[in-house]
Amino acid sequence: MTIVDLVLAQLAVLHLGALHPVERALTLVLAFGPFVVLGVVVWWRSRHADPDQPDEPGEPDTPGRDDEPEVPAQRDR
Repeated sequence: MTIVDLVLAQLAVLHLGALHPVERALTLVLAFGPFVVLGVVVWWRSRHADPDQPDEPGEPDTPGRDDEPEVPAQRDR
C-alpha cells in the first residue's frame, strides 16, 4: 500500500464517524415520524367516532340456520 492509499482509507474511516446533530434529528424524524403520524391519526379518528355506530354493519347471526351452506363473501379485486 502506498501513502495515498493509507490516507484515503483514513479519510473514509473519519467520514463514517459520528453524525452531525442535524443529521441525527433528520434520521430520528424519518425513522419514527410515520409511526407518530399514524398514532395521531388513529387517536383523532377514534375520538371522533360515533359510539352508537357499530364497527361493522351487518345482521347478527341467527341460530338454527345451519342447514344452509355458508357462502363466502365476494371480495373486490
